[in-house]
Amino acid sequence: MGVDQGAIARLERRGSNPTVATLDRALAATGRSLALGATRKHLPDVDEEQVRAHLAMSPTERLRMHTASQRNLISLLGKVR
Repeated sequence: MGVDQGAIARLERRGSNPTVATLDRALAATGRSLALGATRKHLPDVDEEQVRAHLAMSPTERLRMHTASQRNLISLLGKVR
């Protein structure tokens, strides 16, 4: 790595916060390479496919869907009472 033992000790210390470049250099010195990636930790709170499908609809299609949903809800309400 081209650094003294003290620098390595600081890297190894709990709570050290090395830069990505420093980690890459340290790994390169051991014959390894650094690979970074991103993953989604949480599922979205909404159904993204459904949102895309609704956005692809024309305003008329959306209004028809809303009207049909409203009729269904009113029907369900009548059955609950």
